[in-house]
Amino acid sequence: MSKQTVRFNVNLAIHDGKLDAFQAIAQDMIAGTQKEPGALAYEWHLSADRKQCRLIETYADANAVQAHINGPVVQQLVPKLLEAATLNGFEVYGDPGPQATEMLKGIGAKIFPLWRGLNR
Repeated sequence: MSKQTVRFNVNLAIHDGKLDAFQAIAQDMIAGTQKEPGALAYEWHLSADRKQCRLIETYADANAVQAHINGPVVQQLVPKLLEAATLNGFEVYGDPGPQATEMLKGIGAKIFPLWRGLNR
């Protein structure tokens, strides 16, 4: 598997009246992701009107992505999150590995492999 950093940019629209539920689930997702090896960053950004959210995730490599996808945060909590929000966009930067790529494409993620750059 690739040893390059992988980033996710997830665009969510929060359903009317579901902000409290959304925030509680997001907090549980943060707590779960903190326990995952190779999860480097997991940042939630809310719009001023609290109707849009951007989740920016950074993983050490494809192995960390696969662990996240197979773990309880994605398997148990993402379905609950999607009861409170709609997925409006999902972009992946880097190589998440072959299995993760297929799964991510299946939910509409756009994969952008590294073309050129500097990553320390």
